Amino acid sequence: MATSSLHRLSSQINRIPSLSPFTKSILTRSSATTTAAAKVADRIVKLSAIDPDGQKREIVGLSGHTLLKALTNNGLIDPASHRLEEIDACSAECEVNIAQEWLEKLPPRSYDEEYVLKRNSRARVLNKHSRLGCQVVLTKDLQGMVVAVPEPKPWDIP
Repeated sequence: MATSSLHRLSSQINRIPSLSPFTKSILTRSSATTTAAAKVADRIVKLSAIDPDGQKREIVGLSGHTLLKALTNNGLIDPASHRLEEIDACSAECEVNIAQEWLEKLPPRSYDEEYVLKRNSRARVLNKHSRLGCQVVLTKDLQGMVVAVPEPKPWDIP
């Protein structure tokens, strides 16, 4: 729909004889930018995050990006603490707790994610709400999800 509107607008711009080719190109590019911005707006996923101090914060992510990226972009997880988004090199520094009502909307944990969470848990008992932020991919279905960012573990603090 947006593409057909863009084509119609381009053809209308090209029919105006008094416009220079430069002006026509600027008008066409600015309308394309507006269309691209609308596409980004369609990908926005708004979440609620509880920081380690217990404060609820509204955060924004994009569908297709990881929960980790949304949390680091909003200052809740230190970006330097999780440089690699590969599960093989993971130290569970992006562990978060997902509210119960959102757990069934997420795909189940992979074997690797579960292994990393168990390996790095303090009590060696896996919390069913625990997920790795780098393994949760945001979708529009997760709009409004509530996530708690726990305090860093002693070995994660520099």
